[in-house]
Amino acid sequence: MNTTKKQPQRSDRKVLLVPHTGRKVNVSAAERTAELLDAAGITVRVLVHQDGRPLEGSPVLSKLQRVTHDDNAAEDCELVLVLGGDGTFLRAADLAHSVDLPVLGINLGHVGFLAEWEAESLDEAIRRVIDREYRVEDRMTIDVTVLDNDLEVIGRGWALNETSVENLNRRGVLDAILEVDGRPVSSFGCDGVLISTPTGSTAYAFSAGGPVLWPELDAILVVPNNAHALFTKPLVVSPGSTVAVESNPEGAPAMAVMDGFRPIPMPPGSRVEIVRGARPVRWVRLDNSTFTDRLVTKLRLPVEGWRGPRTPGQT
Repeated sequence: MNTTKKQPQRSDRKVLLVPHTGRKVNVSAAERTAELLDAAGITVRVLVHQDGRPLEGSPVLSKLQRVTHDDNAAEDCELVLVLGGDGTFLRAADLAHSVDLPVLGINLGHVGFLAEWEAESLDEAIRRVIDREYRVEDRMTIDVTVLDNDLEVIGRGWALNETSVENLNRRGVLDAILEVDGRPVSSFGCDGVLISTPTGSTAYAFSAGGPVLWPELDAILVVPNNAHALFTKPLVVSPGSTVAVESNPEGAPAMAVMDGFRPIPMPPGSRVEIVRGARPVRWVRLDNSTFTDRLVTKLRLPVEGWRGPRTPGQT
């Protein structure tokens, strides 16, 4: 009797797995994901962070093809699959965006606003990936250009959540001038200025006092951060607008940070210009749940007493 285990028939399908391996339970989830995909004949490539030791200790993950964080990490893959929290998702979205691939997040963190599903639904999520039972939506991004005092380009970048113009002198304030469509709006001293997408409105911008924008809305959100002025309310501007923040040439240096981990230095007198991104992030959806439901669940909003919409004559 032949007891040799039948190997799965390999296909040309590939998935880039981006796991947060900081906890043992996360490593177990990554191993389970890799095993399910491999059993379906899908090749798994895994992103290795600076500390690769959690992979070395895994009998499953240590055998996978490893890549580091660069623009070609997800080349030839079908999608990027994220196991972790919002920070891990944003780093994975950077890889997916560079090669225009869909990205799917499974939350292994705390709030996990960017994740599509939670850890307890991992097996079902992987089954839907295997069977291609998902759809892809576009999420708006922003493109960023930083110029020095002589209007020479220092750097360029993009963001899914936000660009944070941050003061580097913690003993003082950043003297900033806000501009929209080539016209000045207001000047103020502040810790910084946040320029956010609707997706990022529930992140840093929300913590700084900005409103929540539904992701279906195309708009750019501007939120001064701890500003010392009377007019420092958040602004919601057209997605076709150009938002700029200038710093005082006599002031302190600043930094433009995209999605919390891609920085561009801003010497005194620098200018950051932000427009709608030329390329969106392709967002994998596994079900038809609404953003409203996600907002209530993630932020644990009180909805007791809600009776729902009623038709005429209904009691």
